[in-house]
Formats: sequence, structure tokens, C-alpha cells
Amino acid sequence: MEILTEQELHNLAMNHVGKELENQGFEFIAVNSQLKRHPQFVCVDKPTNTLHFVLVTVFNYPNNPEEYDAIWMETFIEHATKLKAKVLYAGVGIANASDYEKPVIKNEDYIINYNGIKEIN
Repeated sequence: MEILTEQELHNLAMNHVGKELENQGFEFIAVNSQLKRHPQFVCVDKPTNTLHFVLVTVFNYPNNPEEYDAIWMETFIEHATKLKAKVLYAGVGIANASDYEKPVIKNEDYIINYNGIKEIN
């Protein structure tokens, strides 16, 4: 029984969000999957040619993936605004499918709590 590391959980979240960005037609400029490094995705919305910084955060049960550090986010928005970029946030909750209280185990089922990508103003 091997518990997924924080980096492995983060990579699961990144893959989930990356697929959604692809499906929405974003073009990737840069991808950074290193923990605590933001943004994870720098991409362009092709129709409008708008730059987007996408922040992906993973949460273990029972933490709410919709809640982020508002003070830190304000600082990041200031940075993005200087570069004429929009900020998108994707909070991803991951839990063990058989028992939410247990850690996520490698090669075992897990559940994702994800409500999509949200623009932060």
C-alpha cells in the first residue's frame, strides 16, 4: 500500500484541469507542475488571443476546493493585471473512493470534487 505524495496528488489535479483547458480550446504557452509554483498553466484563449494564468490547487478531504487564500490571490491578480492576463482558478478535491477519511492510495480508486475553472477578478 503506497500513499500518493502531495506532488502526485497535485499532478492528478493538473491532468484533470489540463484536459478541461484543452477541451475549451486553450493553447498552452507554459506548464509548471512543481508544487507551490504559480501559475501552473499559462495559456491563450485562441478566439480572443487573451493571456490566462491558471492556478491549480489540490485539496484533501474534508477541505473545500472552492476556498483559496484571498490575500495571496489579490497579490497574484496584481501581477497578472500588469501583464494584461486574466486569472483562472481551479480547486480540485481528491479523496479515497472507499473511505474519504483514508489517504489516496496508488493504483486504487479515488474521487474528484471539482466544480470547474473560475475566473477571479
